[in-house]
Amino acid sequence: MSTRAVRWTTAVAAASTAALLAGCGSGDDGSGRNGGSGGLTVLAGFYPLEWTTARVGGDHVSVSSLTPPGAEAHDLELAPQDVAAVAEADLLVYLDGFQPALDEAADSEGGNSAWDAGQAAELVAGEADAAAEDDHAEDEQHAEEEEHADEEAVDPHFWLDPTRLASVGDALADRLSDLDPDNAATYADNAAALRTDLEGLDQELQDGLARCAVDTLVTSHEAFGYLGERYGLEVVGISGLSPSQEPGPAQLAEIATLVRDRGISTVYTETLVDPAVAETVADEAGARTAVLDPIEGLTDESSGEDYLQVMRANLATLQEGQSCS
Repeated sequence: MSTRAVRWTTAVAAASTAALLAGCGSGDDGSGRNGGSGGLTVLAGFYPLEWTTARVGGDHVSVSSLTPPGAEAHDLELAPQDVAAVAEADLLVYLDGFQPALDEAADSEGGNSAWDAGQAAELVAGEADAAAEDDHAEDEQHAEEEEHADEEAVDPHFWLDPTRLASVGDALADRLSDLDPDNAATYADNAAALRTDLEGLDQELQDGLARCAVDTLVTSHEAFGYLGERYGLEVVGISGLSPSQEPGPAQLAEIATLVRDRGISTVYTETLVDPAVAETVADEAGARTAVLDPIEGLTDESSGEDYLQVMRANLATLQEGQSCS
């Protein structure tokens, strides 16, 4: 285990212990699970949910992400102390279907404290992975597998549409207010301020992507569907909704042909994802590559220090790559 991972695991374990001690000390005053701890203990599944919770909760919440910095959020694995932290937290903010290990912990340990942000985001179906579709076509009698594939086809990447993230912030303020009614007005004010920031970002994206010579966006995996829908771009993901869904040679050749035929000059790689597949398509089609961040987590190489900064860096990357005026 790396030094960074050890530090992170120790921090989550400490948060779990703190939550347990707070709960043990709260019985005398009847003030809830936090007692005199001075705030709610919140766990978030991954970075966008952590950032949103911190913005809405402000000084009244202590929030940490279960996905370590630099880790691929889709592939989250939980240690026993992480599961214990889920059980002891006042609130778990997660996205059902995005991180299977956390879904299991939410079901077994989260109880009423588990809150699925996807309900407020109004998730929609994404593009199914072509290789997975072929596999299922060969074995159609497995109805349960087909049903599971349909569930996986729901696109979880809602935060790349700032207006959907604003709706999650509003709903999160209501959930925090249920847990901490004394600070409900603060949560509402914080959510309103967050919405103002996100609507401002949305307007920047609307203006910046309104006049692009190329309206097809080719990305490493199918993460940018909500962004494309919001800003009038057709998104073609080389891999499926999960970056682990690697395409076959025929699919790579098809996408390379599309890049050439449509005059696409830029194929986008991503942070936290091996760029090899996207680079293969770009090389085959004679296109260049640029990094577009799906903001599933921040790293030292991220092009900003928070969600807003990285989204604005994405806008600049798209304006150049899509030849926007």
